[in-house]
Amino acid sequence: MNLEQRIAQSETRIFKAVFPNTTNHYDTLFGGTAMQLMDEVAFIAATRFSRQKMVTVSSDKIDFKKPIPGGTIIELIAKVSYVGTSSLKVKTEIFIEQMYTDQREKAVSGEFTFVALDEHKRPVKVIKE
Repeated sequence: MNLEQRIAQSETRIFKAVFPNTTNHYDTLFGGTAMQLMDEVAFIAATRFSRQKMVTVSSDKIDFKKPIPGGTIIELIAKVSYVGTSSLKVKTEIFIEQMYTDQREKAVSGEFTFVALDEHKRPVKVIKE
């Protein structure tokens, strides 16, 4: 499998409903909850790409463009955007979908960096040879 196929096959999508227990006093999704969900979907994509133990080492410039209201559906999309020797980056986006219309818009975007680890928690090559 070549790199482009591997990236395409590891793309990960998760849908969630935004319930009241995840919203703040403005009835919008907590920013920290959004970041947690983004890290989770990015981790899944990184693991699906490498099929190795992966850990988050950084998050880069997370942009909150739109508040995410309670009572909406969100789609989180994660796709590998860069592959290094022992690390990779995953671009992650959150889209808002209204429950009862076709309206959809991007709310949050960011990038997460992961490192592949061996059984001794030392960095190893992301792609096994």
